[in-house]
Amino acid sequence: MPKMRRKADLPQKTCATCGRPFAWRKKWAKVWDEVRYCSDRCKSGRTAAPS
Repeated sequence: MPKMRRKADLPQKTCATCGRPFAWRKKWAKVWDEVRYCSDRCKSGRTAAPS
């Protein structure tokens, strides 16, 4: 069985739209260098300030 990693040990980036940090996800494993946004909502270009 593979070693389990804690979420705090995963790589993080800052979202280009909202500025919030987000962690690596398995679905981004092959394209992690290209990921810039934390969600589809940020990717679509919404620039509303968080409340």
